[in-house]
Amino acid sequence: VQLQASGGGLVQPGGSLRLSCAASGGTFSNYRVGWFRQAPGKEREFVSAIVWGGGSTRYADSVKGRFSISKNHALNTVYLQMNTLKPEDTAVYYCALTQTIWSSLHDTRQYTKWGQGTLVTVSS
Repeated sequence: VQLQASGGGLVQPGGSLRLSCAASGGTFSNYRVGWFRQAPGKEREFVSAIVWGGGSTRYADSVKGRFSISKNHALNTVYLQMNTLKPEDTAVYYCALTQTIWSSLHDTRQYTKWGQGTLVTVSS
């Protein structure tokens, strides 16, 4: 399975963007799909994850109430809707796959496949 992340861009503070993570060469079945981000000079951090089969979701505290993760089975795509964006949300956003347990979804080391990243810049 290959991952293709898209949807990044430049947005003003308070604005919205929707990122997409599409699967090719396979499906997300039996996986959990996570979104991570990495700002310049910082470590990659967990943003959100979704269980492809059941739909359970998890969020980092920093994005709760502002970001929403969802999926479309027909399109083999996971979305990250980002609202009320802040300058500190500026980063390269990556999607990735894991089969790890629920309690380890935040751990980058548990993810075995990564997309190429899409840049989100929040600035006036």
